[in-house]
Amino acid sequence: MGFWWLVAWVAVAVLGSFLRGSPKSDPGAKPATMADIDVPTATEGRPVPVLFGSRLIENPNVVWWGDLRTVAIKSKGGGKK
Repeated sequence: MGFWWLVAWVAVAVLGSFLRGSPKSDPGAKPATMADIDVPTATEGRPVPVLFGSRLIENPNVVWWGDLRTVAIKSKGGGKK
């Protein structure tokens, strides 16, 4: 019984690789820039929306984002002891 499962698995894997095809790439495609990505910004003078309930805000103006702090990692790399 285990042999037929192996044969079926191999057949499905081979069939899937033939049907998958190759990805088509656009020769004129350009990599994404920061202008293409919607990230929160902090700009003086922009209004801060007040919402009730839940809603998606496109390009929010970040006023405050938690207590961000950095902590230096003080450990030595691995080596022979």
